[in-house]
Amino acid sequence: MSDTVKDINLQITGMTCAACANRIEKGLNKIDGVETAGVNFALEQANVSYDPEKTNIDALQSKVRDLGYDVVQEKAEFSITGMTCAACATRIEKGLNKMEGVSTASINLALESGTVEYDPNTVTIQNLVEKVEKLGYGAILKGDQQDAVDYRTKEIEKQQGKFIFSLILSVPLLWAMVSHFEFTNFIWLPDMLMNPWVQLALATPVQFVVGKQFYVGAYKALRNGSANMDVLVALGTSAAYFYSLYLTIQSIGSGEKMVELYFETSAVLITLILLGKLFEAKAKGRSSEAIKKLMNLQAKTATVVRDGNELVIPIEQVIVGDMVYVKPGEKIPVDGEIIEGQSAIDESMITGESVPVDKEAGDSLIGSTINKNGFIKMKATKVGKDTALAQIVKVVEDAQGSKAPIQRLADQISGIFVPIVVAIAFLTFLIWIIWVEPGQFAVALEKLIAVLVIACPCALGLATPTSIMAGSGRSAEFGILFKGGEHLEKTHDLTTILLDKTGTVTNGQPVLTDVIVESSMEQETFLQFVGSAEKQSEHPLAQAIVKGIEDRGLSLNRSDSFEAIPGYGIKAKVKETEVVIGTRKLMKQLHVNVEEILSKVTELEGTGKTVMLVAIDGQYAGLVAVADTIKDSSKTAISRLKDMGLNVYMITGDNERTAKAIASEAGIEHVIAEVLPEQKAEEVKKLQEAGEKVAMVGDGINDAPALALAEIGMAIGTGTDIAMEAADITLIRGDLNSIADAILMSKKTIVNIKQNLFWAFGYNTLGIPIAALGFLAPWLAGAAMAFSSVSVVLNALRLQRVKL
Repeated sequence: MSDTVKDINLQITGMTCAACANRIEKGLNKIDGVETAGVNFALEQANVSYDPEKTNIDALQSKVRDLGYDVVQEKAEFSITGMTCAACATRIEKGLNKMEGVSTASINLALESGTVEYDPNTVTIQNLVEKVEKLGYGAILKGDQQDAVDYRTKEIEKQQGKFIFSLILSVPLLWAMVSHFEFTNFIWLPDMLMNPWVQLALATPVQFVVGKQFYVGAYKALRNGSANMDVLVALGTSAAYFYSLYLTIQSIGSGEKMVELYFETSAVLITLILLGKLFEAKAKGRSSEAIKKLMNLQAKTATVVRDGNELVIPIEQVIVGDMVYVKPGEKIPVDGEIIEGQSAIDESMITGESVPVDKEAGDSLIGSTINKNGFIKMKATKVGKDTALAQIVKVVEDAQGSKAPIQRLADQISGIFVPIVVAIAFLTFLIWIIWVEPGQFAVALEKLIAVLVIACPCALGLATPTSIMAGSGRSAEFGILFKGGEHLEKTHDLTTILLDKTGTVTNGQPVLTDVIVESSMEQETFLQFVGSAEKQSEHPLAQAIVKGIEDRGLSLNRSDSFEAIPGYGIKAKVKETEVVIGTRKLMKQLHVNVEEILSKVTELEGTGKTVMLVAIDGQYAGLVAVADTIKDSSKTAISRLKDMGLNVYMITGDNERTAKAIASEAGIEHVIAEVLPEQKAEEVKKLQEAGEKVAMVGDGINDAPALALAEIGMAIGTGTDIAMEAADITLIRGDLNSIADAILMSKKTIVNIKQNLFWAFGYNTLGIPIAALGFLAPWLAGAAMAFSSVSVVLNALRLQRVKL
């Protein structure tokens, strides 16, 4: 097997229910080289991991099409420059056709244009342009791609047209049917509508023009050895239509006006089902509002300097290394670093912090944030899919497209549901025609149609994915990024929250508070040694010490060698002098006598300070102490977690006295102190063995083993790629209240999924016997079936209005 497994998303059209999604999923998983394939019915998307040495995108797309569905392709038209002969056109055409994700590419030399059909999930417009440029030519996109109409919008417009056409033809048939009821005797009915041939003329276009999609879908499903919603609709409406056609033909020459026809049943059913699908499609579109909102945060253009010229270009054309100018009030176009200038940056849309952050040369910038008041020059460091915003969007999209474990039950049931329903329908028909009303074919047929239609498993297939989409989307608006549906589901079961101290409970920005030096050395010399040794360390405590020393006006030297000893301290050489800074344990290991100072160390630690002992050339030389302050929100957030019935622990590498002082201030009763990074995972395991379901909350980098082992790993941060990679959930806002919010969103989403499943299961469980017993007319069954799907989607959309 290849070392590189590729992931791809295919946008699929033509699915009508969960059975379709299951069939495509099974078909893709059977392809040699496919590692995993999952199909999301609500998102109309397939996520496939495959070995490129064994299969390719074309094979995956062909399989989807062989199964009777289609893969969405986008078309782009380019103006091609630099071509001189037919060979140029052929070269560009071949080059584009070889690209992964490109279906067809056609180049016209005379018109100097090119048309490319491609999979937007695999290849982008920019990739196509770069390929043409690499071949030695130029490509300019015709028109603005932002004006392109979304394929779903086109599909909705198409369905709307069909529905209106179907409605116009069905209303007269419905009018004829309603006028037969005793309580509607006052309704005037034109004699013409009672004519069977007029009814046939009205019903036929609905059955075969509007209803063609159901016949095509049913044929493709049956051809591939399975059944879906289309089979039920095609069977039910065809039975009503063809039986009515038979009675109409039988009436030739009799001259009687036949009223016992079922043309209205088939026509009204198709109309109602189309209406339901229309509502469903529109509602499903609303469930991706979170993605649209996030995408709208991005700047559309950027001002860059190239070859000494100032150019305003589309955001897609910015490349890493570009010098970008950002004026006051403008959005930062991409992630980058300030080269010149200073300003206050409003980062609230990403971090949730309402107070603008002061930035100057050397500071990093997040794309989509707003430059409030100063002109700055920045260098682009991350563009396109690598920016923080793009990664956030990707996480939300992946979460919306993933399956929660609870969905597997619905998938399994919907996969076998249709054949069982068909069997029940025909059994119902036999019971009615043989025992209930012997010989009454029309009555038995009506019951068969009602059972077939009421049982469509659309609601079952939509129950889970729509809730996951809405729940994860709403969570993203609160700065909570669930990496997948399974994490959204598991979070509601948590019993214990394990909090890392530095940067999670505390601000992670400690300050130097105390310096105690042995009388044999001057404080200035001591601090220069300490600062020079710590300068190469990236640990927050080291940075606090260095900053505190530099703030005193002391210049620091570069150390000749540096070694970090995780969990203990550091060892460095400064001007041929060995400097060791760290814990009591480290001093004990190196046989440095610190007994005389231990009482002072204990006193400082009792006030919540972290003490670092310093040895120079093997002799104790003094100590430095730093203090970290807890976040303003920590105490309230921890109180919320405890009110939710959760056990809250704080875990840290700090000594026990310091840890307990911080924990006490934050309201945490359980403390696990003096733990090395690799031991944090062991502590998680101990809690799990005691029956707890643990969430580990840390920075997503140092705590990676513990984050991976815990039921749920939560990274506190600003949505960086490292934090997102390490954690199951990224809490963009560095506020511990997000932990409680994440758990609440999980609970609300799971309740919503259970409501949907209860409705979907209950609806079919109650609906089938009611229809079989004859209490439900077919057209009412159609209306109820359409309503069930719409109600499930609308219930899921309630999650988008959740307030935390």
